Amino acid sequence: MIRRRPIVLGIVGDSAAGKTTISRGLTQLLGAERVTHICADDYHKYDRIERARLKITPLHPDCNYLDILELHLERAHYGQAMLKPVYDHRTGSLVRPEYIHPREFVIVEGLLGFHTSAMRQFYDVKVFLDPPEDLRRLWKIKRDTAKRGYTAEQVLAELEKREADSCDFIRPQRQFADLVVRFYPSSGGGSEQSASHLNVHLVLRPTIPHPDLSYLEQSPACGVRLVLGRDCGRPVDFLEVDGNVSREHAAELEETIWKHLPDLRPLRADQFGDYIDYNYGNEVRHSDPLALTQLLITYHLLRAYSADAPIPFARPVAALSRLESVSVSPSPELPSGNDGGRSATLNPSSDGKMPALRS
Repeated sequence: MIRRRPIVLGIVGDSAAGKTTISRGLTQLLGAERVTHICADDYHKYDRIERARLKITPLHPDCNYLDILELHLERAHYGQAMLKPVYDHRTGSLVRPEYIHPREFVIVEGLLGFHTSAMRQFYDVKVFLDPPEDLRRLWKIKRDTAKRGYTAEQVLAELEKREADSCDFIRPQRQFADLVVRFYPSSGGGSEQSASHLNVHLVLRPTIPHPDLSYLEQSPACGVRLVLGRDCGRPVDFLEVDGNVSREHAAELEETIWKHLPDLRPLRADQFGDYIDYNYGNEVRHSDPLALTQLLITYHLLRAYSADAPIPFARPVAALSRLESVSVSPSPELPSGNDGGRSATLNPSSDGKMPALRS
């Protein structure tokens, strides 16, 4: 019998690509009481001082307990509790772990969430954030100087140290996403353009079904466009939303998506799509392209959650990969022979079920 399990969303992108901003809006749309949040940065092996001494960046797989992240993704997928590590970004230190139990929706955001195939199989929806590098660098400088106590020079130096790892480990994960999100300034706007007026380019890959937005093909001049194209050599849909899209046309697209979300009470447009503008004293501002992006991702989460067919479980590869043909020795507290001279061996079954003890 297949029971309902949590729906797991993965959001991956480089540092300051907008992961937390996207996650915050999704939580507002779904309801905080229905969402469990996991930050993959919590799985760093080393604190900030140790990383500097070891000359390793948090973007490198060797700087993270990815094997533990795999196991915790598996537990989230199966709706099982876990004792999750915690990394404090303000101080750069590893602090007391947190006991969490997955709710209806689990949002996992971080740098290396799609790095291994074992991780990727536990997500229902995978999103990669892909802003232009000059824009992301600007966002990182503003965020880290405003919130984390760095100078602009320190942030720029850190970005240079990270560039090789970003190229080798972060950007290649784009190929595994179901949706790729790219906020970018309009032509001639420059990286300093207000985020409320940034355009968004969404790559909608056929790895998951998307809502019917075909009406956009008949009104290409409304500031919202849907066109067929190719990405990484594969056919995809491109959804474009201009930063200066009128409230009328943005509302039309919002209404179209809301119609596909019967289990969710529509929110007012000003209740999501917010971001923190570090240019204006951490003021909270609104972006229609951001709101539409958050609403589209919410559609995918609820589509999976509300599906009529039972939601299948992924094969527990993360655990089985560690248990293949492992012999279980008698407990050291018990004298040899207490089990009648028998030893037990764990053998993974071909159907993906947890193995049983065989004498």
